[in-house]
Amino acid sequence: MLSIRVLRESRAPSADALTSGERRVALDPATAGKLAMAVSKDAESPVVTIESGAGTHAFFNDEAYADTRGVTVADDDSGRGDAELVLCVRPPEPEAIDQLAEGSVLVGLLAPFQSKALIERCKARKITALSMELVPRISRAQSMDALSSQAAAAGYHCALTAAHEASVFFPMLTTAAGTIRPARVIVVGAGVAGLQAIATARRLGAQVWAYDIRAAAREQVESLGAKMIDTGVDASGEGGYARELTEDEKAKQAEALAKHLSTAHAVITTAAIPGRRSPQIISEDMVKRMQPGSVIVDLAAEGGGNCALTKAGETVMSGGVKIIGPTDIASELPVNASEMYAKNLFNLLSPFIEDGELKLDFEDAVIGPMCITRNGDVVHDGVRKALEESA
Repeated sequence: MLSIRVLRESRAPSADALTSGERRVALDPATAGKLAMAVSKDAESPVVTIESGAGTHAFFNDEAYADTRGVTVADDDSGRGDAELVLCVRPPEPEAIDQLAEGSVLVGLLAPFQSKALIERCKARKITALSMELVPRISRAQSMDALSSQAAAAGYHCALTAAHEASVFFPMLTTAAGTIRPARVIVVGAGVAGLQAIATARRLGAQVWAYDIRAAAREQVESLGAKMIDTGVDASGEGGYARELTEDEKAKQAEALAKHLSTAHAVITTAAIPGRRSPQIISEDMVKRMQPGSVIVDLAAEGGGNCALTKAGETVMSGGVKIIGPTDIASELPVNASEMYAKNLFNLLSPFIEDGELKLDFEDAVIGPMCITRNGDVVHDGVRKALEESA
């Protein structure tokens, strides 16, 4: 019978820093029980093992797991080698891979283009590694798309951060001291995170403009009550992502964007390309032209930032403009973010559980594209090329 293990995150917060670090867990108690039942409806012996403390920072304590049918809690990591399927949120430390059974399956947000040491360990132990970042953008895989589910949490929280850090009210207020006009907010990037940021800022009463180099984003932006900044550049690419701009296109979009930024009270940037550095969209000169008291919240900080002055995990002041580079942003909503991620995992894996065993189909339109390593080889062309270039 399939044995499943959920790892304790290596980047979990320390006891005295509960608001930083990775707070999510790969399975919440309800989904852990659901996955156990998918393996064995009788589940006389535990099917899913949760490492003690794995859910603590997401407010799922060990007792909640222990009380779930088919689920047990492990006091330490000594039994990792007994699991056939291992689930995580962030990439495990390379040393942790050595504790896993040869030929086991590892599933998580593995950052495959930045995790060379981890991939080499997976190769050496013939581990099948499935990266949730590489779930294809097809209709069938929408319920498995962890990037989208976590981006929704991140976009929402970024809008709240912008409202909290801004020097003005977001909504229009009519007071005895006069009328206060609503804040002007610009959201850069109209993907899942950007659209959630737009919707949240609108709910808070701000006037919102959106910037995206994909012309197809206009309809979604306007459906949320925001206005699209027209730059005359369309950079729609494959898989729903934006392609790289030419130098002429960059100059054209920069000129149009700079004009709008100069009047903004808050800017939320969300543009990211998986496996690559975040595109730099807001230059230092653009920041200089912004009004004092305005704020930039750069959701793309972990990938280098959309703003030239962004520093990941820090807040920078430049000419009266506050630039915030949040990290682990989805972890700021650990309960719902964990629940959504767990459902992504369940929707991905449950169709391939048959007679109590995991039977992955590597010709499948979802499993094939997200497989990084298998049988001691790097089987993903893009990841293999990135590793060769970094050698």
